[in-house]
Parts: sequence; structure tokens; C-alpha cells
Amino acid sequence: MHDSALAGCYVISLRPAGEHAALRRAAAVHGARLLAISPWKIATREDAATRRCLRAALACPAVVATSPNAVRAAAAMQPLRMRQGQQWLAVGDGTARALARAGIAPVAVPTRMDSEGLLALPALQEVRDRGVGLLTAPGGRGAIEAELRHRGARVVRAEVYARVPIALASRGVSALRALRGPAWLALSSGEALACVLAQLPADAATVLRRARVAAASARLAELARTQGFADVVVAASARPRDLVAVMAAAIAGGASASMRGIASRVPIP
Repeated sequence: MHDSALAGCYVISLRPAGEHAALRRAAAVHGARLLAISPWKIATREDAATRRCLRAALACPAVVATSPNAVRAAAAMQPLRMRQGQQWLAVGDGTARALARAGIAPVAVPTRMDSEGLLALPALQEVRDRGVGLLTAPGGRGAIEAELRHRGARVVRAEVYARVPIALASRGVSALRALRGPAWLALSSGEALACVLAQLPADAATVLRRARVAAASARLAELARTQGFADVVVAASARPRDLVAVMAAAIAGGASASMRGIASRVPIP
């Protein structure tokens, strides 16, 4: 189903290089165009130490996959197999689909597809003295590990991929500078936002901060406000379709409010 709620708008994506397609498709469904600004690329870590950590993580009674990239990187290093009695958990639908393609099912997925939603799953409530493998990247999903350790779990962290910083493409920076129409920032990573703001020239950063923000969580919404973004809404999850859906809903809600305002000023005959 296509509509034109975001016609004339740009959706700004901070996804890793080569990973903008899903958000581009979701934006197009609502009539928007995508402006891609990648602060990093994804690289699998295949050294011997990482492989040892991965084997240890996969041997735990519970295994948490934090992203599709984590699943793909782990599967590239060794076949993934679900052991007898083992529980697998994914932070969202995209990660669960990646696990299914790698041969892991069924997988527990939270309704609220973020770190907080994952930590609320029943399988992670009674974890004292229990091993929990975490498939992730350096710096990624720190709240999950911290809370699991607080609950007494023995967390085995396997940093199977890395986000490698790259220089912002001049084409994307120029397009941002030239942006004159309405724009939305799809915010699913605080680290990505920090990386972009650290590299953007002051004039381009000013343009970015004028964009409305669709944040994947309340935590990211608060982060955006502290970084100078004034108009922030919270999406149902970090999925591209949810981020774009909340943009369309906000615009539709604003239009409805405007129409109500006009109607209230029309004299009744």
C-alpha cells in the first residue's frame, strides 16, 4: 500500500554504508526520498580471539543476537546450531529473520524491539549464575550487558563485527547543505548520530538539526533533544517501516490539527 503522506519530504538515513535499501523502500511507500549519510561500514572480525569468544558464547544456555549484522558475522565464522534446551533471543524481527536464514528457530522476539524490550522477555528474568552469550559489536547494546550482569548472569560477549568509521561522503554532505524542503532524521543509533555530528561542517550540522526526528526509542528521543533537535517523535521500533510510519502519522496528525483550527475559526451561519 502506497500513500503520499511524506510527499516532498526527505528521510535522512545514518545507516552503515550499503545498508540504506530497507529504509529507502519504506520511505518510498509514503512518497519520500532518502538522503543517505553513512558514518561507518560493517566489517566481520575473524581473528582467533573473536572465534574463541564466539564458540564460548554459542555454548551458553541462552544466546542473544543484537542485530542482523551480528548474526551474519557469526554465521560467516561458523555454522550456527541450536543446542538441546538452549534459548535464542533476538532484539527484533530483522535479527530473527537473519537467525532463521542461518538455521536458528524458534527465537524469542520482544514486542518492543529495542534493548529495553529484549530485557523484558521472560527468558531473561531469572538469569542469576546462568551463562548468556551476546553476539554484538564493540560499543553495541551496552545496556543489555550491563543489566544482565546486574541480574547476576555470566555474560559471554562475542564482538563478531565492528563498525569501522569512514569519512562522510562529500556527495551526501553537499546534498544535506542544499536541503530546502521538509526533512526527517531516522534515528536508530546514538553512536551514528554522534559520529555524523562530529564530522559535519557547522553549516551542514545546522541543516541536520532543523530536521524533525523519528527516534527508535525514548532514550534516543531524549538524546536527540540534548543534541539540539527540537521536534522529536518516538517510533514503535527501529524497523524502517515503523520509523517512517511515525513520520507519516505525525504529519497526518499535524494536518488534522490544522484543519480543526481552521474549522474552529469558521463562523457558524
